[in-house]
Amino acid sequence: MTSTPARLDTDLLKQVNRRFVTGVTVVTAMDGDVPKGLAVNAFASVSLEPPTVMVCVQRTSSTHDCLFRADHLAINILSVDQLDVVNRFAVKSDDKFSGLDWRPAPNGSPLLDRSSAQMEVEIRERLQASTHTVFICRVVEAAVTDRTPMVYSAGRFFDGGRLTALG
Repeated sequence: MTSTPARLDTDLLKQVNRRFVTGVTVVTAMDGDVPKGLAVNAFASVSLEPPTVMVCVQRTSSTHDCLFRADHLAINILSVDQLDVVNRFAVKSDDKFSGLDWRPAPNGSPLLDRSSAQMEVEIRERLQASTHTVFICRVVEAAVTDRTPMVYSAGRFFDGGRLTALG
């Protein structure tokens, strides 16, 4: 016999999740000739051999269907110089790329200038997880700069280079 778990309070879950420090990414893809993207903090490395990452996107996102149709996407790990970029991609807008400097990766995915690191990935699996799609991807191109990464915690953005080492 299985029991139904008690429904957890959404506000409590938000408080718990805000305790976790994450990196800040913008996930991008081409929708025909139109670049699309959104801010995502649900990103993680899965494996180095083979190089595999995952990203989770809410299915109600205006960018979701573009990503779902795509073969490749880019993950732009934002730098502290890109607060304007994260604010642009964290909201719904018809043209988030207007006036923004970017270039296509080898398979066409938009790479955002001023990022701390970037990768283009080939989507290998699309897993449905409740309200989100989990994209499992193989890294095909990667680049890193000397720009300091931005981090997110408790509803705020921070300078990832100013963290205090514990040991």
